[in-house]
Amino acid sequence: MSNPPASIPRRASVPFRLRAPSGRVVAVLLVGLVLAGWETAVTLLQTPVYLVPGPSAIVRYLAAHWQTLLAAGGVTLAEAMTGLVLGTAVGLSLAVLITFWARLEQGVLSLAILVKSTPVIAIAPILTIWLGFGPAPKVVVTALLTFFPVLVNALSGFRDVDEAIVEYLRSLDASPREIFWYARWPGARPYLFAALKVVTPLAMIAAVVAEWMGASSGLGRQMWLAYANLNMPGLFAAVFVLTILSTSLYQGVMRLEGRLSWEEIGEQ
Repeated sequence: MSNPPASIPRRASVPFRLRAPSGRVVAVLLVGLVLAGWETAVTLLQTPVYLVPGPSAIVRYLAAHWQTLLAAGGVTLAEAMTGLVLGTAVGLSLAVLITFWARLEQGVLSLAILVKSTPVIAIAPILTIWLGFGPAPKVVVTALLTFFPVLVNALSGFRDVDEAIVEYLRSLDASPREIFWYARWPGARPYLFAALKVVTPLAMIAAVVAEWMGASSGLGRQMWLAYANLNMPGLFAAVFVLTILSTSLYQGVMRLEGRLSWEEIGEQ
C-alpha cells in the first residue's frame, strides 16, 4: 500500500514591514517641513517682507522675474565656468611641471600660497579697476580662487603612486613621460576630482563676489540691487538661483567622475 503524499509545507508568513524611505525622499520631506515652518512663522509673527520674506513671496518674485534671473544666472555661470576651466588648467599645468622638474616646487608653491592667502574680496576691486566692469575681472578672480586646490591635489596624486609600478615600467625602459601617462596620471584622477568637487561651487561664489564689486549684469548685480532697495524677496530669489546652479555643477562633476570610472573598469 502506497504512502499518502506528504503535504506541501506552507511558506512561513513574513510580517509586513514598511520600506524605509530613500535619502531623496527624506531630503524632500525635510525641505518641505522647513519651508512650511518658515511660512508659518512669518505669517504668525507678521514679519515685514523687507526683513524676512516668506517662501510664498520668494516664489511670486521668481515667477514674475524669472527671465531676468535666468539671464543673470547665465552670465554668472559663464564667468564661473570660464574661470574654473582656466584655474584648473593653470593648477594642473603647474603640478605637471613640478612633477618633472622638482626644483620649481618651492618657488611655485610659495607664489601659490601668497595668492591663496590674499582675500578674494580684496582682489576683486583692484581687478575691476584694471579690467573694467565686464566679465574679465570675474574670470580672473574665479581662476585665482580655484587653481590652488587643483595644484595641491594634483601634485599629491602624481606623487602618491605605487613605486612597484614605477619600477616595473622603468624595467621596460619606459621614458619619464610614459611613466607619467601610464602610472602617475591615472593615480591622480581621484585627487583631481576631489579638488573639482570643492572648487566648482566656490567658482560660482567667487564670480558673485566679484560682481558685487562692480558689474553690469549677473547674479551678483541682481543681489546688490535688491540689497540697495531692501528687496528681500529679490535677494532671496537670486540666492536660490545661485544655489541651484552651484548644486547642478557639483552634480555634473559627480556624474563625470562616475562615468569615467565605469569607462576605466570597462577598458580593464
